[in-house]
Amino acid sequence: MLEILRRIVQEVDSAPSFQAALDVLVASVREATGTEVCSVYLLDERSNRLVLMANEGFNPESIGVVSMTFDEGLVGLCASREEPINLQDAATHPRYRYFPETGEERYNAFLGVPIMNRRKVLGVLVVQQRENRRFDEGEVAFMVTLSAQLSGVVAHAKVLGQLEVVRGSRTAQTQIYQGTTGATGVTLGRAVVLYPPADLDQVPDRSVDDVDAELALLQQALEAVREDVRALDERMADSLMPEERALFDVYLRMLDDNALGGEIAERIEAGNWAQGALREVIDEHMQNFALMDDPYLRERMSDVRDLGLRLLSQLQQQETEDTREFPENSILVGEDISTAMLLEAPLDRVSGVVAATGAANSHMAIVARALGIPTVVGVSDLPVTSLDDAEMIVDAYLGRVFVQPSRVLRKRYKDIIKEEQQLVAGLDAYKQRDAMTPDGRRVALHVNTGLMADVARAKDRGAEGVGLYRSEIPFMLRERFPGEEEQRQIYRQQLEAFAPRPVTMRTLDIGGDKDLPYFPIEEDNPALGWRGIRITLDHPEIFMVQVRAMLKAASGLNNLQILLPMVTTVSEVEDAVALIHRAVAELQEENEFEVTLPRIGVMIEVPATIIQIADLARHADFVSIGSNDLTQYLLAVDRNNARVAGLYSQYHPAVLRAVRYVVSEVHRAGKTVSICGEMAGDPGTAILLMAMGFDMLSMSASNLLKVRKTICHVPMERAEALLNRVLAFDKPETVRAEVEAELSELGLIDLIRPKSTAAAATAT
Repeated sequence: MLEILRRIVQEVDSAPSFQAALDVLVASVREATGTEVCSVYLLDERSNRLVLMANEGFNPESIGVVSMTFDEGLVGLCASREEPINLQDAATHPRYRYFPETGEERYNAFLGVPIMNRRKVLGVLVVQQRENRRFDEGEVAFMVTLSAQLSGVVAHAKVLGQLEVVRGSRTAQTQIYQGTTGATGVTLGRAVVLYPPADLDQVPDRSVDDVDAELALLQQALEAVREDVRALDERMADSLMPEERALFDVYLRMLDDNALGGEIAERIEAGNWAQGALREVIDEHMQNFALMDDPYLRERMSDVRDLGLRLLSQLQQQETEDTREFPENSILVGEDISTAMLLEAPLDRVSGVVAATGAANSHMAIVARALGIPTVVGVSDLPVTSLDDAEMIVDAYLGRVFVQPSRVLRKRYKDIIKEEQQLVAGLDAYKQRDAMTPDGRRVALHVNTGLMADVARAKDRGAEGVGLYRSEIPFMLRERFPGEEEQRQIYRQQLEAFAPRPVTMRTLDIGGDKDLPYFPIEEDNPALGWRGIRITLDHPEIFMVQVRAMLKAASGLNNLQILLPMVTTVSEVEDAVALIHRAVAELQEENEFEVTLPRIGVMIEVPATIIQIADLARHADFVSIGSNDLTQYLLAVDRNNARVAGLYSQYHPAVLRAVRYVVSEVHRAGKTVSICGEMAGDPGTAILLMAMGFDMLSMSASNLLKVRKTICHVPMERAEALLNRVLAFDKPETVRAEVEAELSELGLIDLIRPKSTAAAATAT
């Protein structure tokens, strides 16, 4: 049965189109189950009806014609219950409905299984049989397993607005994709697809004007790979038997103009660029090999893919940076966009980011928020390879992406952008104001930085210091670990820019979703692995260089504070503090820089530190909560996993109660406590945080004025009353609703989302 499942999934994956995939599916399932009818119904999002999209056994004229709501028929019952429906005599069931177009009156046995993805019904897979019988447990299990495996395929193709399920309505129109908000905002622009080197799957399609030039690039790449294969053959002459070396001859024949080379050239002549043509040809061969029953032939898949990657590498070497164009209002689109990929783009021309993977609090999304770039992540059904140069609207308030938007939609969103610009202009009045509540309580607002570009915006918006300097960002932008003097110069710029105000520098925090290209960390569970202080304590040579550079950079300024990330035990703090003391002693002995011991703080990011907060507070000068990771670990939700992104909420009662407990315990120990996660930059949670008594909130520069305006309009007494109400709630949705109702009553809801966004979304 497992082999049958594998074969059906491969056949569906190999189909040239989604409709063809559905046709293959129903034919294969009918054959595998020995039934007489197999049907697929898919949900049409616009009409909220289940439409017959493919069938083997019924009248083919019924496809695209027969449809029903969730309240109609046995298919509707299966979808509404979200569970299998297994009947031996379907016609006697009270929900049975006869559709004369199908000719299904002859069939008695009925088994329907919902097709679901992320708790959402996408459709129903049905088998039927004349024999009056109930399907056995094994048959039901087979259908459920198959449906679960195929749900991703259906979700990828059946995108809101992309696929009109009613037959005959496949005209070009606005395509709508749903993801998760990474950084709020709205933008209109053109897609620029980013893809990592030597990754065939993510190479986009791209039309070309000069076919001859692309063909020339292909020939250069083919010849370069041929030379590599010949050189490898010669090098292995003494190590391999003649029959083993015959594989190299096979490679050379595959690269011939009558084989892969010729097929790729045909795709180029049809209009695709060389890299996209290569991906098409290799994909087609991979699919053909996958369907073969012969194990030896299936193993040849790896040979084809190896040649494809070698050719791609050669083509990418020929593609210089000068050939990559970033138009005004570029929207970066990719399967997985890393922080480094974002920062390497010309940011003055980037207006939005859309990623098929990732989640709202991935490191890339956090940096995009800091830069004020509207970002939508976790768009799992995004057809990345076909979007290069497509016109797009990114609505990062609703987490939606519109491709080829209609004229009406463009006009609506242009109005929203004007509304945003007016809101920003209205916030200018708060640049020089203190963050003080109407009843006279002052709240210190600091900024999160990582780039020098953050500094100018932060100072312009009245930041009172740096609550979190992400020292890993300069490391990400290099091809090796930066030296001590390089780091000193970088840190000096940050410290000088804010002197005499405090600058809190977090020591190198890599691991998890923050990788360095020259220091890869491969782990099955990186969120619970080698990261933060664990890495730097294991590599004191890296830690000491960084600390020495920070101390030197602060010479004569004395506004440095050092923050230790991902702490889980008191011993880690003791070890790190000892190394910092040693660095101070070394530099004082060298007597080149005037060095003093800075204040040293610990980050509260894991549940263990909450339990030990009193112990940790005794060993630190200050405490800073990293709400992004703390939320992740408290809720056991990987913040980079789009499948569980909906469970991640800073409004969760457990998060709010834990944060309040930390504040009270740190103050009991006589130390100061700040929060530098994304909670601080959200006007809704900022109200709750100031009511908890935080000594300082630190946020992205893009959120400073919004939070300052919020504080200036909310009396502390009212904030404390709101906090007391929501702490009694047991659901994050209820907490958020209460906070947003409060913001609406205060006339501040526009600070979270423009009023026009909901109306614009209906313009599709």
